Amino acid sequence: METYESKVVAEGLGFGEGPRWREGRLWFSDFYRRAIFSVDANCADERLELSVPTQPSGLGWLPNGDLLFVSMTDQKVMRHSASQTSVFADISEHCNFWANDMLVTKAGYSYVGNFGFDLDTLLMQVGVDGLLNNPPPSTNLVVLDPDGNIIQVVPDMHFPNGTVISQDQKTLIVGETLGFSYAAFDIASDGTLSNRRVWAPTGFALPDGNCIDQEGQIWFANPMHGANEVLRVSEGGEITARVATTQGAFACALGGPNLTTLYVLTCLSSDRFVIDGKTLGKIETVEVPVPGFSY
Repeated sequence: METYESKVVAEGLGFGEGPRWREGRLWFSDFYRRAIFSVDANCADERLELSVPTQPSGLGWLPNGDLLFVSMTDQKVMRHSASQTSVFADISEHCNFWANDMLVTKAGYSYVGNFGFDLDTLLMQVGVDGLLNNPPPSTNLVVLDPDGNIIQVVPDMHFPNGTVISQDQKTLIVGETLGFSYAAFDIASDGTLSNRRVWAPTGFALPDGNCIDQEGQIWFANPMHGANEVLRVSEGGEITARVATTQGAFACALGGPNLTTLYVLTCLSSDRFVIDGKTLGKIETVEVPVPGFSY
């Protein structure tokens, strides 16, 4: 297994999530600064792209360049063009708690997950061991067409969190944080999913925000308390590389001029009762040998 150590290149985030590399900049949501930001390749020149009082999470772009983002607390996907922000889809009927991560394909189909339960409150009540020994209810993955219509609801997902697509655009791979595994689906021409299977178990690691490289392996943040790491997993579950981070890792993206910079969003905790109102989040980076690719 290859091992790396990240370096801190930016501080002062609230809680960074949903990183995406686009047109020479790293875009990300910040839950508790309640806005979407972008930075340059060196994580300098931070730019406020959009304020989102209802907390932004997953990001993506439609084929025409309009930004889609998840509005967490009101369980909507929003669309932002140069002139206005509007509701793209209301998925509240299919969420049991906050909406969360999202992937948007080149063809404009969106795959949106949600917590399924109030994670922070349950952790406060039962602790990590209680949560892992008594898994909470499952939830749904919601599929949207390029016009924002709900075309499929995939049930029985265990905290769907961190979604990638294969380079040939034929396979969707979804991290199930509380399932300790990745699920894969075939993608039909109409964006719907079928043939669900286990792509990789992750052992005792919790798959969180992630990205996929040109060898088809997935880098994923492991937010398990004290782990402070990003892992690279191949289909079948072999862990092939590890990056040590300075604090808890929650999301990552491949970007930079050669798509070989692994950007990792870290924080002391993800617990809103601990970090909301503070700026403990960081961006950490490391150079890796296998590049990513544009979705």
